[in-house]
Amino acid sequence: MKIVLAYSGGLDTSVLLKWIKETYQAEMIAFCADVGQEEELKGLDKKAKKTGASKIYIEDLRAEFAKAFVFPMLRAGAIYESGYLLGTSIARPLIAKRMVEIAQANGAAAVAHGATGKGNDQVRFELTAYALQPGIKIIAPWRDANFRDQFKGRQDMIAYCAAHQIPVEASAKKPYSMDRNLLHISYEGGILEDPWAEPPRDIFKLTADPADAPNKPEYVEVAFRGGDAVAVNGRRMSPLEVMLTLNKLAGKHGVGRIDLVENRFVGMKSRGVYETPAGTILHRAREAVEQLTMDREVLHLRNTLVPRYAEMVYYGFWFAPEREMLQAAMDTAAACVTGTARLKLHKGNCTVVGRKAARSLYNPHVASFEAAGGYDQSDATGFIKLNALRLRQRALVQRG
Repeated sequence: MKIVLAYSGGLDTSVLLKWIKETYQAEMIAFCADVGQEEELKGLDKKAKKTGASKIYIEDLRAEFAKAFVFPMLRAGAIYESGYLLGTSIARPLIAKRMVEIAQANGAAAVAHGATGKGNDQVRFELTAYALQPGIKIIAPWRDANFRDQFKGRQDMIAYCAAHQIPVEASAKKPYSMDRNLLHISYEGGILEDPWAEPPRDIFKLTADPADAPNKPEYVEVAFRGGDAVAVNGRRMSPLEVMLTLNKLAGKHGVGRIDLVENRFVGMKSRGVYETPAGTILHRAREAVEQLTMDREVLHLRNTLVPRYAEMVYYGFWFAPEREMLQAAMDTAAACVTGTARLKLHKGNCTVVGRKAARSLYNPHVASFEAAGGYDQSDATGFIKLNALRLRQRALVQRG
């Protein structure tokens, strides 16, 4: 039996590679999607082989991730609940898609993942796998009672790795889960499970502490075409280049940190600490341009759909027909978002300070308090009376 494992080289998947191989007497094929982990990929091939993989795929999917997953989501203005920019959520469908393709290419009957039975990732991986290959078998050890009896928590897994000489970054002194990609880093679990406890100062990897960030503000201009960022400070860039450039720039100024408690799809609340540097700039810059270019009613209608779209991404329905349908609507709304936003980065703050667009709907002559600009203020009398008609009638009835 051949099994393809979504493998990161972290604590969970290091344990799983060896445990699944021994439990199922299977040939293990490890797959690591490079979606922006950077230093975490060093030596991964040797580690996977040493841990028991017969073959390992390490594929650079960053360009596809940025262009075909992150940018469409940004065009939709997706935010889940209190500010989560969906960094982990949007990476899962790409990883699962490629994992299924590798399973098909190698004649593997099953795929496996290290998502727990309490989290969202199990749903995201498996919904994608079933959407793309309905008959595939999925192995999820955290939902296996035997596995849970052996590994009651992260400390047991750390001990297992030590016993089998599997090197992992997690330790008893640093017991939290971290997931990194091009869009963000998430930190969950362990010492972060107390929602009153401040995250340790040394936990952050992408962003400087705002207190230590440069005292001098820095300005950045982001140009958009059809809702997509196409240039930074006047330099044309691919989606991947945009992400890499803005991650570095925003990180230097401590931009993109957020600490929140969110509602997982499975029903429980979870505390997450996130760094989303480039995503924070892109979200605010796009908003600034669409304020000039998007029709009021289109904007308002689009905004009513954003929470539903964000839920689809968060829950794992990227390859669902409703997300594809809604994406078409979001792309149509974003087609007008062409222009440039200027932002000021300073000690954790990302502030829009300017925006311009060749086809701006903003007319300063009409909006100005200093000139009529073709707007007859006396027209407002009838406008107000018509809108007040039902309110006046209601008041008359209540008094009668």
